[in-house]
Amino acid sequence: MHPDSQYIHADNAALIFDELKFRSLTVKNRLFRSNISGQFDDYNGHGGNARLNWEEKFARGGIGCIISSFTPVSVRGRILVRYAMIDDDDKIPFWREVGRRVHAHDCRFIMQLSHSGRQQDMGGVENLFSKGLSSTSKSDYFHGLLAQAMTKPEITEVVEQFAQGARRAREAGLDGVELHGANGYLLTQFLSSGINDRTDEYGGGWEGRARFVLEIVRAIRREVGHDFHLQMKINGVDHNDWLYPWIRKGNTLDETVKICTMLLDGGKGVDSFHVSSGSTFPHPRNPAGDLPLNDLHRWYDGMLSQGTRAPMNYAIFSNPLLARAFQALWRWRRGKVIEGINLDYARAVSEAIGKIDPDIKVLCTGGFQHADRIAEAIRSKACDGVTMARPLIANNDLPEILAKANGPEKECTYCNKCLLNDLENPLGCYDLSRFDGTSFEDRYDKMIKQVMSVFEPPTFH
Repeated sequence: MHPDSQYIHADNAALIFDELKFRSLTVKNRLFRSNISGQFDDYNGHGGNARLNWEEKFARGGIGCIISSFTPVSVRGRILVRYAMIDDDDKIPFWREVGRRVHAHDCRFIMQLSHSGRQQDMGGVENLFSKGLSSTSKSDYFHGLLAQAMTKPEITEVVEQFAQGARRAREAGLDGVELHGANGYLLTQFLSSGINDRTDEYGGGWEGRARFVLEIVRAIRREVGHDFHLQMKINGVDHNDWLYPWIRKGNTLDETVKICTMLLDGGKGVDSFHVSSGSTFPHPRNPAGDLPLNDLHRWYDGMLSQGTRAPMNYAIFSNPLLARAFQALWRWRRGKVIEGINLDYARAVSEAIGKIDPDIKVLCTGGFQHADRIAEAIRSKACDGVTMARPLIANNDLPEILAKANGPEKECTYCNKCLLNDLENPLGCYDLSRFDGTSFEDRYDKMIKQVMSVFEPPTFH
């Protein structure tokens, strides 16, 4: 390594591993694990041992703060079965143990409070005969998942579910909560002009569309006070028209900035914003990367009974020519940039919010795994910290790597095989090219061993 490169990396590492202070939370570095997990838990939403192992391994690898996976505030609001929930006080002991395991490594833990709305991939038998609650009665445009517009009593009920979820997170000793308002889930469905078609006070202009989220923020503050960290994950831009150009595009960056300003609520609202993009999941911008056709064909069949458009999608994915055309569209709509794909959006939010309250921090997600890219994002004031998921699945100890080098020897390839496998298999890195071996069988065995490592049995005393 050239001596100048050593000095440059030392400067980058010093910036990345400087602590980040929010209003009521301090994180030891600028690296956050973004919300991701697999179907590791009991069917009824109680947490399992695999999740404890899953969360702890990232804390052990040096990440400063973990944002939990999608954590449903109700059974009606889950996206997949076997995800730990926060819908009842009987879930508090499990989350307390998660916090204990993570805190032992000087890592903070933020619970992401979530609700699927209409974007409910596999909601389980309890939701079999129920349409997804939403701002609209229109089905989602990708899978064709059915929806019903929420009544005002239902809105009041869901607001309270979020508030009680935050209370439980605090009682569990966790370090904060995040509202999942990005990537097409319920809060996006209210915020987005491309989805919300209501004509009452919860629709119309951006102020009306943001009313539901603002009520949630205020209800959470009522329950946990103002000294408990609360952040909001939000789309910089919705890009709702990526698949069908005639669909309404959704929120612009200007509208997002206005909504973020509103959610500050005069200094009584959110403490931080977590900037993403994409109005559904999956979306070319989230997770930004490739579309592995073999895995898509192999594992998408689980969606056939879920949405009205899923059979058409499966027919496309099963046809070699149509599948490649769809993949080409995906890559084109994603664009060339993957690492730091949302930085321009984060910068706009940072600049606008910083003029109002400089204590409010901004996090940015988008495939980060190189020290120079992360440091430049922070140095340019586009954001105060970055969140990452797939690069950490590929290299659980990525923070330790970044302290010594610009990036890992075996990088995440953004193949997205991990996320497609999660529909039916344990979450892990399924990119066979990242595993050494003298034969296919040898490499495959090593890959599966790594994937299954999260199921290490508990130690009883």
